[in-house]
Amino acid sequence: MPTTLPTASSATPTATPTPSVSVPNATGPKLALIVDDCGQWLDIERGFIALPVPLTLSVLPHVHGTEVIAQEAHDAGKGVMLHLPMEPVSEIYPGPGEVKTSMSDAQVTAQVQDDLAQVPFVQGVNNHEGSKASADSRVMHDVMQVLAQHGQLFFIDSRTSSVSVGAAQAHEADIPAASRDVFLDNRASVDYTEAQLREAAAIAKRTGSAIAIGHPRPTTLAAVRAMIPELQAQGIQFVLAGTLTH
Repeated sequence: MPTTLPTASSATPTATPTPSVSVPNATGPKLALIVDDCGQWLDIERGFIALPVPLTLSVLPHVHGTEVIAQEAHDAGKGVMLHLPMEPVSEIYPGPGEVKTSMSDAQVTAQVQDDLAQVPFVQGVNNHEGSKASADSRVMHDVMQVLAQHGQLFFIDSRTSSVSVGAAQAHEADIPAASRDVFLDNRASVDYTEAQLREAAAIAKRTGSAIAIGHPRPTTLAAVRAMIPELQAQGIQFVLAGTLTH
């Protein structure tokens, strides 16, 4: 079942991808933008791919555009992640490929392996929903064991739960990890998302880096496109998500 976001009728026209370029300020504050739920609204997702800065698309498994958008993101020099569907407290179905707390260790392992195989050029993983599963130490241990077997994969905790153990379990398994700092678009508003981008930039200036997660909404794309010059003028360096894991 697709994630509910603005309908495709509000999608922006497909744009020609522009090669990702980094800001010359290599020692400045770093901001990683992640676009979740990709593989469903390709026109908007291609708009993100066309932006002239590094960013990362997190792609859902088992949806109609999984392979094509991962391929296009890779070809444009963007980052590619698996957006791993995980069980939420709300019991709302997060989509095909869901990892559930009721699964055995073997079932969790098989499901994560299957989901990873769906996404070509996958470099890392973050959780889609998962407020229940990401707080379960056994489940997250199983997930990290699969990532460890693949090698070179990182994990970013979307922090859909305040008691998530995702990042801790990743570090315990010696998997590079980080956690989300800001959600950009809990409201589908350009003004709101611009304010959230400024908040992410403030965190990056204060701590050295920040990770912001948004979604393939027309308002989010418009806000990011509009804010790039302002943030670059402040010395913000856009980077791929994996570069902020440790």
